[in-house]
Amino acid sequence: MVNGAFGVGKTTIANRLLNEIENSMIYDPEEIGYMLRNVIPIDIKRTESTRGDFQDLDLWRELTVDMAKKLISKYEINLIVPMTIRKIEYFQYIYNGFKSIDEQTYHFCLNASKETIYERLRLRGEEEGNWCFQQTDKCLEAYKRYDFGEYIETERNSIDEIIQDLKGKLIYL
Repeated sequence: MVNGAFGVGKTTIANRLLNEIENSMIYDPEEIGYMLRNVIPIDIKRTESTRGDFQDLDLWRELTVDMAKKLISKYEINLIVPMTIRKIEYFQYIYNGFKSIDEQTYHFCLNASKETIYERLRLRGEEEGNWCFQQTDKCLEAYKRYDFGEYIETERNSIDEIIQDLKGKLIYL
């Protein structure tokens, strides 16, 4: 699991890890969220997700874990899971669900300053003030307040240094 605020470097790190970890694939739970956003009736979404965040849907969390189990079982593959998850109870549900599937589950929470994150969001073409920008303070506060496992600094370290650090922390079977 590669967690962190939007713009912190999750996708970049996940794509590089894909090239470094044999027999792996990227599994992005946002895709499940997009699907649910399209199929769940509006009245149910309003009841379960008053803020419009698909992570508030119980079914998103359940399907995120269930799909991971099916992917690992069917393809016997290592999953690299980039995701922005800041609610500790959602994180614990998914992390514990992944751990029940594979004891060799790791979680890394990428970190950078608000200014760096904003600059990265701008560089990737995000519109100032959009959803990604709105989540930054919430994410940074949650990552300070709760234990999201191992934190990896992305601001002062190169991508190569981060990848080497992560690879050193992983246990290969």
